[in-house]
Amino acid sequence: MRTSMMSSIGMGAEEPSVGISEAFGADRHEMKLELGLGAYRTEDLQPYVLNVVKKSCLVLGRTGCHGAGYFRNRLSAACCCAHTQTFSCFQDSHIIPTWGNHPNILNDAQLPWSEYRYYDPVTVGLDFQGMISDIKAAPEGSFVLLHGCAHNPTGIDPTPEQWEIIADVIQEKKHIPLFDVVYQGYASGRVEADASSVRLFAARGMELLVAQSYSKNMGLYAERIGAINAVCSSPDSAQRVKSQLKRLARAMYSNPPVHGARIVTNVVGNSDLFSEWEEELQLMAGRIKSVRKKLYDCLNAKDKSGKDWSFFVKHIGMYSYAGLNEAQRENMRNKWHVYMTKDGRMALTGVSQAKCEYLADAFIDSYHNAS
Repeated sequence: MRTSMMSSIGMGAEEPSVGISEAFGADRHEMKLELGLGAYRTEDLQPYVLNVVKKSCLVLGRTGCHGAGYFRNRLSAACCCAHTQTFSCFQDSHIIPTWGNHPNILNDAQLPWSEYRYYDPVTVGLDFQGMISDIKAAPEGSFVLLHGCAHNPTGIDPTPEQWEIIADVIQEKKHIPLFDVVYQGYASGRVEADASSVRLFAARGMELLVAQSYSKNMGLYAERIGAINAVCSSPDSAQRVKSQLKRLARAMYSNPPVHGARIVTNVVGNSDLFSEWEEELQLMAGRIKSVRKKLYDCLNAKDKSGKDWSFFVKHIGMYSYAGLNEAQRENMRNKWHVYMTKDGRMALTGVSQAKCEYLADAFIDSYHNAS
């Protein structure tokens, strides 16, 4: 019998969020909550298709190596900027990631990486001193991955003053900032305001990379539409970087999906649709903020222990770390039918105003009674 070449292939690790979704789907409890899914949902906890997306859907057409040219031009925010509809990494560079999937990407690309401290479990806030210390200790010229706003998975963003210090250290160490911009508009409801961290670095004349995605802020989850922007020190450098991006794009996929690019192009390139998009972003960001406030109010009213639950209103964007240990998270799931990722990340988009009181009861019971 011929030996199968495929029989020696090991089983890949299961994506944690897949297991959560499957367990949630099998749960028949009427108050169950799915807080592991990182996608926007309405107050009825249903998917939402933005009105501007409906209006801007165009007939599919052909595109060249860069995708829609006007799409790239609309995303370029600096005169010395190279951009293409893709994502790339630099070889032989030390990279410091932040999100759980970043190490998977970097490992597959065989790029060296290390982590910097970010989350402080004691305060359920930012470990700013640890973050600064680790960035200082990184090899000179490292790529430092930063979230532009609405940090995933913690929901914890640096303050404007802290961003200035982060920029100081990165400049001092000659690091290259690589911004992961996925939730632009989810923090404040304003696209321009949520780009303030990136603009702060660019205003200093720093060279930087910005990886953008429209999966979240336009609800284009299946379109895989995004861009990599490289802000360079000169037009000559920009042309060189652009040539390398073109080479990488050719080797990786040649022609990117055009449908999502044209949807985005029509929205960002039309002043009326852009304004309507921001109105919808304000509604989405506003719903998340109102859920945070309602949950915090319920926790404060019900829990007389003096426990500080204010991190729920201090965090921003779609996510929060729950501040619970493993036993407490298991209690949330097994007793209260509340599903979140194993690290304690919860998506507030999976909570409605009507279920805030129930979720507050689950948190109080799990925090005080589960060990």
